[in-house]
Amino acid sequence: MNLTVGMAAEAKITVTEADTALTHGSGTLPVLATPRMTALMEQAAWQAIAPGLDEGQGSVGVSLTITHDAPTPVGMAVTARAEVTAVNGRKVAFAVEAFDARGRIGGGTHERFVIGEEKFLAKCYAKLEG
Repeated sequence: MNLTVGMAAEAKITVTEADTALTHGSGTLPVLATPRMTALMEQAAWQAIAPGLDEGQGSVGVSLTITHDAPTPVGMAVTARAEVTAVNGRKVAFAVEAFDARGRIGGGTHERFVIGEEKFLAKCYAKLEG
């Protein structure tokens, strides 16, 4: 594992009906849903550190503190950006932001934990057995 402060990535979408608060059940309006913006921020974060992970490693989100400050209509592009701000063993902290064509629509902090994918999935699916 080779993770460093400053690693960064972006994730982009063009908002469709499938991305709206109405579709996600997080509201009644046909605008970008907060859960969809959140997922885009997490996507940017895991992509930022993926090149520094060893074979068989992945990452999972463990905390997210964000604001969603402005609405984005269907048809407009959204870009989320994540940058590593701290690495403490397997815990990685990020600054995250999202923008549409008119400016910043949200931001905050996110933490991910580096995991061994096989062990993590085994632990997860063991829940079905007991």
